[in-house]
Amino acid sequence: MNTLDTTSNGKPSSNPEAIKSSNCVLRAIQNHYEIPVKVKSEAKIEQEKWLFGSCVRFNRWICLPAAFMIQFCGGSLYTWSVFNKSIDTLIYGENTNTAPIVFYVAIGFYGISAAISGPWLERHGPRQACLLGASIFFLGNLVTALALYLKLMWLVFLGFGAICGPGLGISYISPVSALQKWFPDQRGLGAGFATCGFGAGSIVISKVQIPLMDAVGLPLTFVILGLVYLTLMTTAAFILRTPPPNYEVVGSSLPVTTTESPSKSITNSTELRFEEIKHPVEEKRNMSLIEALTSTDFKIMMVMFIGNISYGLILASRLSNIITDVFGKTPEEAATVVSVNGALNFVGRLSFSIISDYVGRKNCFLVMLTCQVVSLGCFSTMTNTNAFWPFFISMWFVTATYGASFGVIPAFLTDKFGPENIGALNGILMFVCRASGVIEGLTFTCIFNSLLDSGIPPTDPIVYNVNAWWLFGCACVGWIAISFIKPTNQDIKFYSFVKRFFYYRQTFKVSDP
Repeated sequence: MNTLDTTSNGKPSSNPEAIKSSNCVLRAIQNHYEIPVKVKSEAKIEQEKWLFGSCVRFNRWICLPAAFMIQFCGGSLYTWSVFNKSIDTLIYGENTNTAPIVFYVAIGFYGISAAISGPWLERHGPRQACLLGASIFFLGNLVTALALYLKLMWLVFLGFGAICGPGLGISYISPVSALQKWFPDQRGLGAGFATCGFGAGSIVISKVQIPLMDAVGLPLTFVILGLVYLTLMTTAAFILRTPPPNYEVVGSSLPVTTTESPSKSITNSTELRFEEIKHPVEEKRNMSLIEALTSTDFKIMMVMFIGNISYGLILASRLSNIITDVFGKTPEEAATVVSVNGALNFVGRLSFSIISDYVGRKNCFLVMLTCQVVSLGCFSTMTNTNAFWPFFISMWFVTATYGASFGVIPAFLTDKFGPENIGALNGILMFVCRASGVIEGLTFTCIFNSLLDSGIPPTDPIVYNVNAWWLFGCACVGWIAISFIKPTNQDIKFYSFVKRFFYYRQTFKVSDP
C-alpha cells in the first residue's frame, strides 16, 4: 500500500518525497533514479558560457544541431534491413532470415540501456553520457565487422545486438534530456530536434551502405561507418551541456528544474534569462517519480505509445524484404524505399513535435494512431493486388507517424509529470516499448518462419498479411487507450479554438441572407 500526501483539494503533494512505496519493485526504481544535487561551481558556469575555449559564446540553439548530429548516427539502426540478405548469404550461403532477429536484439538492449542509464546521465551530464555511448557504439561496429570476417552469426548478435544497442540507447537519451531542460517554452521543438536525426540518418546511411559494401566488402563497411559515427558523435558531445542553476526563459515565470545547484547564490539572474518565450508553458507538475510511475495516465500512455510504434518498428526490419519479395523490386529500389521512409521518419519527428506545441500532444497522437489503423487495415489488400504505389504512400504515413511518436512523447511526459522526471520516465518508456518490440518482432518471425516451413514461398503476401492483422489489433488498442488520457492545457485550448471556429462559421451561415 502506498502512503500519498495530498493537498486539501485532493491533488498530489508538491513534495517529491511525499510518497513512499511498500512495493519493493517501485522502491528499487525510486532508489535507482534518486538524483543527488550536483553542485555546479561559478567557474564551471562561466566556462560553459563558451564553446571551444573562449572562441564562440554558447547559445541554447546550438544544442539543436548537436542533438541532430548524434541522432543522425543513431539512425543507422533503422537501416539494418539493407544488410539482412547480404549477412545471411555471407554466413550461411543463402537467405535464412536470421539477420532480421539481430535488429530485435539491438532494440531490446537499446531499451534496457535507455532505462537504466538515466540516473548516470543526470549525475554526469549529457556530454559524458554521449561520449560513453559513442564509444560503446563504435566498439559494437568493430565487433560486428570481426564477426562478418569470421562468418560467426553469434558474434554478429553480440556485436550489433548486445553492444551497439546499449551504445545507441545511452546516446539517444543524452540530447533528449538536455533539450527538454533548455527549451521549457518550446518542448515540442526541443523533443523534435532531439529525435529527428534518427530519420535523417536513415535516409543518408541507407544510400551509402550498398555502394560501400560493393567497394570494400561487408566487414570493412562496418569499420568505416563506425569511424564516421564516432567522429560525428564525439564532436557533437562537446557542445551538449545542462542549463545553469535557476535558468529561466524570458517571459516565463516557471524556472527549469535541474539536479544542479550553484556553489554560491547567483545574484545577477538576468544573465540566466535568454530568448523571449513564444509558446505557453504547461503548468509545472511537482510529482515524485513514484507518483508518476503509478499514475493512470502514465500506464495508458505506455499502451498508447506501444500501439503507435509496433507497426513501424516491425516494418523497419522487414521493409527491404517486402519490397523485393512481394513487389518484385531490385535491392537498389528497395534501398531507395528505405531511404524515402527515413525521410518521412525525419519529417514526422520534427513536424509533429513542433505542431504539438500549438494543437496539443494528445491530439497529435490521436492523428498518428488513426493513420496507423487505416494503413494496417488496408495492408493485405495492397499486397494481394500488388499495388506498390498505394503501399508505398501508406508507408509514408506509417513511418511519419511512427517517428512522430518519438518526437512528441518527451514533451508529453514533461507536460504531464514535470522536467525533473523526464530522464527516468522517458528511459523507462523506451525500455517498455523496446521490450514489447522484441516480443512482437520474435512473434512476427515465428509466424513468418512457420508459414515458410509449411511450403509457402516468401513471395506470397500471406506470410506478411497474417502478421499485419495482429499488428492491426495492437494499433486499435492504442487508439482506444488514448481517449482515456487526460488532455494537457494546450489540448484543451485547441478544443476551444475548434469549437469557436465552427461556431463562428455556423453563425456566419445563419446570418447570411
